[in-house]
Amino acid sequence: MISGLVADYLPILLFLGIAAFVSVAAVALSFILAKQKPDSEKLSAYECGFPAFDDARAKFDVRFYLVAILFIIFDLEIAFLFPWAVALGDIGWAGFASMMLFLGVLTVGFIYEWKKGALEWE
Repeated sequence: MISGLVADYLPILLFLGIAAFVSVAAVALSFILAKQKPDSEKLSAYECGFPAFDDARAKFDVRFYLVAILFIIFDLEIAFLFPWAVALGDIGWAGFASMMLFLGVLTVGFIYEWKKGALEWE
């Protein structure tokens, strides 16, 4: 019979093994099936939509910063949902109400950004 420690970690080891197999298979299939003909455009560096070797003092649009900041804000705030979901049984209705208030504020902020056109890209 399998020892207690190995039995506890067996699902994790199986998951890691399957994940490793799928990722190696995907990379191998892409090398086998895809066309491997890189040109100068594919090999060039790509940063913020600008050529890599222009003037370092060139102005670029503030929308790049705005999109990055909005992504960071909403990504970090959504990350709070995972520990809340795990602890929901222990924190009771007070924890549920506080998270609904948090999500309400998050939704109001998202609607405000949407109405202001911060998510539009022209």
